Amino acid sequence: MPTNRLVAKEEVATYAGFLLNAANDAGGQDAVIEVRDQMDKILRIMNSDMDLSMALADASYTPKQRHALAEAVFADCNPTLREVLAVMAERGNISMLHRVFESYGQQLGEKLNLCVVDVTTVVPLDDHLRQIITQKAEADLGKKVVLRECIDKSILGGIIMSANGKRIDGSVSTQLAVARNELKDSTDGGEC
Repeated sequence: MPTNRLVAKEEVATYAGFLLNAANDAGGQDAVIEVRDQMDKILRIMNSDMDLSMALADASYTPKQRHALAEAVFADCNPTLREVLAVMAERGNISMLHRVFESYGQQLGEKLNLCVVDVTTVVPLDDHLRQIITQKAEADLGKKVVLRECIDKSILGGIIMSANGKRIDGSVSTQLAVARNELKDSTDGGEC
Protein backbone atom coordinates (compact mmCIF):
# COMPACT_ATOMS: atom_id res chain seq x y z
CA MET A 1 0.00 0.00 0.00
CA PRO A 2 2.61 2.59 -0.96
CA THR A 3 -0.14 4.96 -2.05
CA ASN A 4 -1.53 5.13 1.49
CA ARG A 5 1.92 5.87 2.90
CA LEU A 6 2.45 8.59 0.33
CA VAL A 7 -0.95 10.10 1.11
CA ALA A 8 -0.21 9.99 4.84
CA LYS A 9 3.22 11.57 4.28
CA GLU A 10 1.61 14.36 2.27
CA GLU A 11 -1.04 14.90 4.97
CA VAL A 12 1.69 15.16 7.62
CA ALA A 13 3.63 17.69 5.54
CA THR A 14 0.43 19.67 4.89
CA TYR A 15 -0.49 19.87 8.58
CA ALA A 16 3.06 20.87 9.53
CA GLY A 17 3.38 23.39 6.70
CA PHE A 18 0.06 25.01 7.52
CA LEU A 19 1.00 25.27 11.20
CA LEU A 20 4.41 26.76 10.42
CA ASN A 21 3.11 29.29 7.91
CA ALA A 22 0.16 30.37 10.07
CA ALA A 23 2.31 30.72 13.19
CA ASN A 24 4.98 32.65 11.29
CA ASP A 25 2.38 34.97 9.74
CA ALA A 26 0.69 35.55 13.10
CA GLY A 27 3.75 36.21 15.26
CA GLY A 28 7.03 35.46 13.54
CA GLN A 29 9.75 33.39 15.18
CA ASP A 30 8.27 33.68 18.67
CA ALA A 31 4.93 32.20 17.56
CA VAL A 32 6.68 29.48 15.55
CA ILE A 33 8.70 28.43 18.60
CA GLU A 34 5.61 28.64 20.83
CA VAL A 35 3.74 26.22 18.55
CA ARG A 36 6.74 23.87 18.48
CA ASP A 37 7.03 23.90 22.26
CA GLN A 38 3.29 23.34 22.72
CA MET A 39 3.31 20.40 20.29
CA ASP A 40 6.24 18.89 22.17
CA LYS A 41 4.38 19.22 25.47
CA ILE A 42 1.17 17.78 23.99
CA LEU A 43 3.08 14.78 22.64
CA ARG A 44 4.54 14.09 26.07
CA ILE A 45 1.09 14.37 27.66
CA MET A 46 -0.52 12.11 25.06
CA ASN A 47 2.26 9.53 25.46
CA SER A 48 1.60 9.40 29.19
CA ASP A 49 -2.21 9.66 29.04
CA MET A 50 -3.55 6.84 26.90
CA ASP A 51 -7.15 7.74 27.79
CA LEU A 52 -6.72 11.11 26.11
CA SER A 53 -5.04 9.62 23.05
CA MET A 54 -7.69 6.96 22.71
CA ALA A 55 -10.58 9.43 23.17
CA LEU A 56 -9.23 11.75 20.48
CA ALA A 57 -9.01 8.81 18.06
CA ASP A 58 -12.15 6.92 19.20
CA ALA A 59 -14.20 5.99 16.13
CA SER A 60 -17.32 5.58 18.30
CA TYR A 61 -17.36 9.38 18.64
CA THR A 62 -18.60 11.33 15.66
CA PRO A 63 -16.02 13.47 13.86
CA LYS A 64 -17.81 16.54 15.23
CA GLN A 65 -17.52 15.20 18.80
CA ARG A 66 -13.79 14.47 18.37
CA HIS A 67 -13.32 18.00 16.97
CA ALA A 68 -15.13 19.53 19.97
CA LEU A 69 -13.18 17.34 22.42
CA ALA A 70 -9.84 18.44 20.95
CA GLU A 71 -10.87 22.10 21.02
CA ALA A 72 -11.86 21.77 24.68
CA VAL A 73 -8.75 19.84 25.74
CA PHE A 74 -6.35 22.17 23.91
CA ALA A 75 -8.23 25.41 24.65
CA ASP A 76 -5.14 27.08 26.14
CA CYS A 77 -2.92 26.34 23.13
CA ASN A 78 -2.01 28.65 20.28
CA PRO A 79 -5.27 29.11 18.30
CA THR A 80 -3.83 27.75 15.06
CA LEU A 81 -2.41 24.69 16.80
CA ARG A 82 -5.71 24.12 18.60
CA GLU A 83 -7.63 24.22 15.31
CA VAL A 84 -5.18 21.90 13.52
CA LEU A 85 -5.36 19.42 16.41
CA ALA A 86 -9.17 19.58 16.28
CA VAL A 87 -9.17 18.92 12.52
CA MET A 88 -6.70 16.05 12.97
CA ALA A 89 -8.94 14.51 15.65
CA GLU A 90 -12.04 15.05 13.51
CA ARG A 91 -10.42 13.28 10.54
CA GLY A 92 -9.01 10.46 12.66
CA ASN A 93 -5.42 11.64 12.11
CA ILE A 94 -4.41 12.50 15.69
CA SER A 95 -2.03 9.52 15.69
CA MET A 96 0.04 11.43 13.10
CA LEU A 97 0.94 14.16 15.59
CA HIS A 98 4.43 12.82 16.26
CA ARG A 99 5.20 12.81 12.52
CA VAL A 100 3.67 16.29 12.18
CA PHE A 101 6.01 17.48 14.96
CA GLU A 102 9.03 16.01 13.13
CA SER A 103 7.93 17.51 9.81
CA TYR A 104 7.38 20.87 11.53
CA GLY A 105 10.97 20.82 12.79
CA GLN A 106 12.26 19.86 9.35
CA GLN A 107 10.27 22.62 7.65
CA LEU A 108 11.41 25.07 10.32
CA GLY A 109 14.96 24.46 9.15
CA GLU A 110 14.15 24.51 5.45
CA LYS A 111 11.84 27.53 5.34
CA LEU A 112 13.16 29.70 8.16
CA ASN A 113 16.76 28.41 8.43
CA LEU A 114 16.10 27.88 12.13
CA CYS A 115 16.82 24.96 14.43
CA VAL A 116 15.63 24.43 17.99
CA VAL A 117 18.20 22.77 20.24
CA ASP A 118 16.91 21.29 23.49
CA VAL A 119 19.51 21.58 26.23
CA THR A 120 19.14 19.76 29.55
CA THR A 121 21.40 20.54 32.51
CA VAL A 122 21.30 20.28 36.29
CA VAL A 123 21.64 24.03 36.82
CA PRO A 124 20.58 26.95 34.63
CA LEU A 125 23.03 27.99 31.93
CA ASP A 126 24.82 31.27 32.45
CA ASP A 127 24.94 33.79 29.60
CA HIS A 128 28.51 32.89 28.63
CA LEU A 129 27.83 29.13 28.36
CA ARG A 130 24.53 29.82 26.54
CA GLN A 131 26.46 31.91 24.00
CA ILE A 132 29.14 29.23 23.53
CA ILE A 133 26.54 26.48 23.00
CA THR A 134 24.56 28.63 20.57
CA GLN A 135 27.64 29.58 18.52
CA LYS A 136 28.89 25.98 18.38
CA ALA A 137 25.46 24.64 17.38
CA GLU A 138 25.02 27.32 14.70
CA ALA A 139 28.43 26.49 13.26
CA ASP A 140 27.72 22.74 13.29
CA LEU A 141 24.15 22.96 11.96
CA GLY A 142 24.58 25.89 9.58
CA LYS A 143 21.36 27.45 10.85
CA LYS A 144 20.23 30.03 13.35
CA VAL A 145 19.75 28.25 16.68
CA VAL A 146 17.21 28.79 19.43
CA LEU A 147 18.00 27.06 22.71
CA ARG A 148 15.21 25.48 24.77
CA GLU A 149 16.63 24.99 28.23
CA CYS A 150 15.45 22.40 30.72
CA ILE A 151 16.65 21.72 34.25
CA ASP A 152 16.75 18.05 35.32
CA LYS A 153 18.46 17.20 38.62
CA SER A 154 18.34 13.47 37.84
CA ILE A 155 21.17 13.76 35.28
CA LEU A 156 23.52 14.65 38.19
CA GLY A 157 25.74 16.84 35.98
CA GLY A 158 26.90 17.34 32.44
CA ILE A 159 24.63 18.20 29.53
CA ILE A 160 22.15 16.57 27.14
CA MET A 161 21.50 18.25 23.80
CA SER A 162 19.09 17.23 21.08
CA ALA A 163 18.19 18.69 17.71
CA ASN A 164 16.60 17.32 14.55
CA GLY A 165 16.03 13.92 16.14
CA LYS A 166 19.68 13.54 17.18
CA ARG A 167 20.78 13.44 20.79
CA ILE A 168 24.13 13.97 22.47
CA ASP A 169 24.12 12.71 26.03
CA GLY A 170 27.04 13.92 28.13
CA SER A 171 25.21 13.58 31.43
CA VAL A 172 26.93 12.18 34.48
CA SER A 173 24.09 9.68 35.02
CA THR A 174 24.60 8.22 31.54
CA GLN A 175 28.37 8.11 31.98
CA LEU A 176 27.89 6.24 35.28
CA ALA A 177 25.47 3.80 33.63
CA VAL A 178 27.97 3.11 30.83
CA ALA A 179 30.78 2.60 33.34
CA ARG A 180 28.57 0.29 35.42
CA ASN A 181 27.71 -1.81 32.34
CA GLU A 182 31.36 -2.00 31.28
CA LEU A 183 32.38 -3.09 34.77
CA LYS A 184 29.59 -5.66 34.88
CA ASP A 185 30.53 -7.03 31.44
CA SER A 186 34.21 -7.27 32.39
CA THR A 187 33.50 -9.08 35.67
CA ASP A 188 30.90 -11.46 34.21
CA GLY A 189 33.29 -13.05 31.77
CA GLY A 190 36.54 -13.13 33.66
CA GLU A 191 38.21 -13.71 36.94
CA CYS A 192 39.29 -11.01 39.35
